[in-house]
Amino acid sequence: MSEPNIDPGLPEADVEVEAAEPEAAESAPATADPMLLTAESRAQAKAALEEITDPKTIGGDAGFEVHDERTVTLYFESMLAGYPGWRWAAALARVDQDAPVTVLEVELLPGEGAMLAPEWVPWSERLAQYRDAQSRQSREAAAERAAAEEAAEELADFDEADEDALENDYADFDDTLDGVDLDEDELDEDDLDDSDDAAEDDDDHDSDADGEDADGD
Repeated sequence: MSEPNIDPGLPEADVEVEAAEPEAAESAPATADPMLLTAESRAQAKAALEEITDPKTIGGDAGFEVHDERTVTLYFESMLAGYPGWRWAAALARVDQDAPVTVLEVELLPGEGAMLAPEWVPWSERLAQYRDAQSRQSREAAAERAAAEEAAEELADFDEADEDALENDYADFDDTLDGVDLDEDELDEDDLDDSDDAAEDDDDHDSDADGEDADGD
């Protein structure tokens, strides 16, 4: 923006007001040519829209937008199925005070809250997204397999411990009953034979003793 022309002879207050005037002028909204907003102009815009769509799809007035003094866009509600929130638009212009109102273009535009198609993504970006998704799925699958294998190993160790406990079945305590070691009471055949021989000798000795006692009597 160019610097405002300031007369060095003006008082300071006047300088500030003169410097602020261009900013105020720039912020002022544009005022449309009244001829662009008449009922006739709106009818002209609607007629132009009927050349590209069924008149039944054109609803009531939906406002307007002023672009500058000579150009405006008139909006109409859209009655098209599947296009909620969309509006029909017709841009009108009038080049000067003596020129007629002219329709520049007509189109269907999305309004606030309109349903829109997703933004188009180039194939290279889509391919990169696909590869990232495949890589992520591969990592997740590998992690799941590792977790499953670890769980299987833990279960196998647990089953092996149970089998060892069942095989033992307190076998170390089978030879002990009521605090008595059965192995100590078991005698081998030689011990039994020795015991039998000793018993027979005792019987023979007793018999001899009885015989001697009888002879003495």
